[in-house]
Amino acid sequence: MAAPDWLTARPIAHRGLHDRAAGRPENTLAAALAAVAGGFAIECDVQASADGEAMVFHDTALGRLTGAHESVAAKSAAELGTLAIAGTSETIPTLPAFLEAVAGAVPVVIEVKSRYDGDLRLTTRTVEIAAAYDGPVALKSFDPQVVAALRDLCPKAMPRGIVAETTQDDPAYAGMPWATRRALSNLLHFADTRPDFLSWRVEDLPCAPTYLCRLLGNIPVMAWTVRNEDQRTRAGAYADQMVFEGFIP
Repeated sequence: MAAPDWLTARPIAHRGLHDRAAGRPENTLAAALAAVAGGFAIECDVQASADGEAMVFHDTALGRLTGAHESVAAKSAAELGTLAIAGTSETIPTLPAFLEAVAGAVPVVIEVKSRYDGDLRLTTRTVEIAAAYDGPVALKSFDPQVVAALRDLCPKAMPRGIVAETTQDDPAYAGMPWATRRALSNLLHFADTRPDFLSWRVEDLPCAPTYLCRLLGNIPVMAWTVRNEDQRTRAGAYADQMVFEGFIP
């Protein structure tokens, strides 16, 4: 499907319009409601709980935001929902609760986290939730297998995108074969994934994959994560919208 206009109409608040000092940690209901109040689209992440629920949380481990020593996957949704985030009264929401709070007021772009191991249970659960949601929603992932699966799993038309970066200096890539990393950097999986949009690291723009997709395929590009004026200028020149944090556009 062609990417809908709403996908790039408004700047996208990275993990919601979060501000820890103001009591709105990332990926919380407070951050989501702040984005709604500002009229910004929302990007959020989902990880799977021990009992298979899609939880709105970025990290695999709980420590950075909650101080707990376990992983998200080690606790049930109910247990995760009791953990205070960053010393606030906010807790880890389920994806259904997060979308209920947004209530269709602004678009939501959901990033499905993956271990690149072929496990599609979180992807399937996320699709079930998103398909029942009455509001503009898109799904994306770094994992080409997840994005390819979305085409068959989605019971209704739903924009799907690939998240990528050209220079893969994150330690998470260290164990990947060179050929896999090359495919990720250059969209060599395009025939399988056929994304409706790209979400590309702003510091890697411009690059051949995004340039060609915009020019030849009319495929929009989101630039992530824009945190300063130089990055905002780069996103404005080489992308169709930005995923931002740390300032109000």
